Amino acid sequence: MTPPTPTLQAGDTVPDGTFRYIPYTEDLKDTVTQSLDITEDLKGKKVVLFSVPGAFTPTCHVNHLPPYLQHYDDFKAKGVDIIAVVAANDPFVMSGWGRFEGVKDKILCLSDPEAEWSGKIGLALDMSQLHFGIRTARYAIIIDDLVITYIATEPGPGVTVTGAEALLAEL
Repeated sequence: MTPPTPTLQAGDTVPDGTFRYIPYTEDLKDTVTQSLDITEDLKGKKVVLFSVPGAFTPTCHVNHLPPYLQHYDDFKAKGVDIIAVVAANDPFVMSGWGRFEGVKDKILCLSDPEAEWSGKIGLALDMSQLHFGIRTARYAIIIDDLVITYIATEPGPGVTVTGAEALLAEL
């Protein structure tokens, strides 16, 4: 499968859009989804946003998300305000995955339903041939006050240019 090409590049402003998520709480009593408005909620912030094709999928679950959690303090030391993972899964699945991985409130687990925002930036994948439907591609973006300073998609299977170590090197 050929990876998609982003329609944005470093220096571009991120387009508007909304992600859905469930804020972390110790118990599951408050499981109301909330919205994260990209242009409102990320304004003035340094953000590391990485995207996976799906929560609990082997590469995403084992090789992509855990290093971001392991390097959380390193990202914070480089001035990152928000670390977020995005997938086309619904907010409840993303919340469950975050709980399973132990991210608590360190990493926002954001839902991009039907890869709507990812498609807007050219980074949605049609995985219908695998019966997965439309998914987010494996990509990563560093955003500083709504301006992209780094954007990359994985050239093939695995995690290289979108991994935690690669983004730390770009900060």
